Amino acid sequence: MHSTTLSFANMHNHGELLANILRARRESFIVRNRWELPETMGMEFDQYDTPVSRWLAVHDSAGRVLAGVRMTPTTARCGIYSYMIRDAQRGLLESIPADLLDEEAPVDGGIWEVTRGFVAADIAASIRQQVRLKLVLQMMRTAREERIRRMLALLPSNWNRWAARCKLDMRAAGRNMNMGGIDYQAVWIDFAGRLQ
Repeated sequence: MHSTTLSFANMHNHGELLANILRARRESFIVRNRWELPETMGMEFDQYDTPVSRWLAVHDSAGRVLAGVRMTPTTARCGIYSYMIRDAQRGLLESIPADLLDEEAPVDGGIWEVTRGFVAADIAASIRQQVRLKLVLQMMRTAREERIRRMLALLPSNWNRWAARCKLDMRAAGRNMNMGGIDYQAVWIDFAGRLQ
């Protein structure tokens, strides 16, 4: 089992891994969750998949993606869009309530957003926690490389069940919301103590 952080600067070194992440996202969000999201060539994508983002994946040697997330700096700008959580708060997204945060969405180079997180549905229960932990370790590695102090994530509301097992310092950043039949919540993840 491997973990990789992809960017526009290094994706050429990893074959089809980015396409495989987007295929796995389609399977998770469009096929399994039945969300109406943009897709093409069997891949899910949106306006936040830009060169400023990073895509993290846990994958096997053949490139099959077991889990993944997208990370975007809160300083991102592309046309009228910034990052998903902030744009939802600004009322630009119909599918996410504008009152998802308890405070104003940050714009800070040391804070990044984490969205589109998933673990493939067919991952055996016996290794599911191992896959999740491998993804969290890759997030920590990326936080050190990018000097990220905090992350603002949009996660299923059961995040507190596995946060302690993954040794993450997490706290709620907003209310529980039902989106597409699944309860979600904005959550702060503190990485400041792990940057050394």
